Amino acid sequence: MQRRDTLRLAAALAAAPLLKPALAQAPATAPRWTTAAAPSLARQELYPEVLNGRIYVAGGLLNPNTGYSAHVESYDPATDRWTRLATLPEARHHIALAAAGGFIHGVGGFSGGFPNWRAQASTYVYDPAANRWSEGVPLPYACAEGVFAGVAGRLYLVGGRVREHEAARHFNQHADTARGLVFDPASARWSPIADAPTARNSAAAAVIDGRLYVVGGRQALKQADGSLRQVNVPSLEVYDPAADRWTTRAPMPQAQGGLAATAHGGRLYVFGGEQWVPEQKVFADAWVYDPASDRWSALPPLPTPRHGLGAATVGDRIHVFGGGTRVGGDHASTVHEVLLLGAGA
Repeated sequence: MQRRDTLRLAAALAAAPLLKPALAQAPATAPRWTTAAAPSLARQELYPEVLNGRIYVAGGLLNPNTGYSAHVESYDPATDRWTRLATLPEARHHIALAAAGGFIHGVGGFSGGFPNWRAQASTYVYDPAANRWSEGVPLPYACAEGVFAGVAGRLYLVGGRVREHEAARHFNQHADTARGLVFDPASARWSPIADAPTARNSAAAAVIDGRLYVVGGRQALKQADGSLRQVNVPSLEVYDPAADRWTTRAPMPQAQGGLAATAHGGRLYVFGGEQWVPEQKVFADAWVYDPASDRWSALPPLPTPRHGLGAATVGDRIHVFGGGTRVGGDHASTVHEVLLLGAGA
């Protein structure tokens, strides 16, 4: 018996180190949703930005959608608190924010309540240290519902809706564009970049490894009677600023317009949106895209389905806030849900 016990113990000790790699490769905790402090104002059509660990939001559509706002506030995840900031010089909805050189730049957007929307070319620059907005360099053309992001100190605007003619003052008097622009703060100049493969509005975008990932959105297709048929697109297109070149990657599993996107850990995260045809609906669906494998995977859905919402990453948390809970411009919310990733999950 003694010899058998010795052999068993030796075998157990020899096998023990083999368990260590298996434990090290155990799957990470699955992402999960929680909630955070609500913004002070219910609004939708938000294009937020993160600077120095705080999330900034400006403008937006109110309830009802004939109202729109100059309201600006920031959220501090460390204190779970929203702070009201200096208002925009003029009220806007669909105004897009991006950071460069320690400043927040807000570009374009619409003025007017639905359906009398008019795309604007004005831009504004926010100085967080002074809590002050100033006028920036105007866009070469009026634009709203495009995507806007900073890459290596420059700011890129892609797609959206532009006026069909200078006097355009109605939503139907705008057209989708594939055009893009880059702004260099050093020279204070806007310059054209290569057109995107797809003209669209209400898309979402994030920057990964110095490239701009533009996903989803919709096309407003004008019908014979002058009305618009709003058709979602699932396309994912990637812009490389160094080469001024676009590439097309695997499309979303489901076409979602009016969605939100952000990046974390080298991956693209996408949330919510709405659909007009073939039936009206608001999405709870959330997805993550891995550029290395060119594959999409499903995430836990939004607890509250929304479109026109904002998404921003701080640390291992993705904050998803605001947005409309029903199709169209009404029913804006103050919902603030947080997707916990990595160690925070």
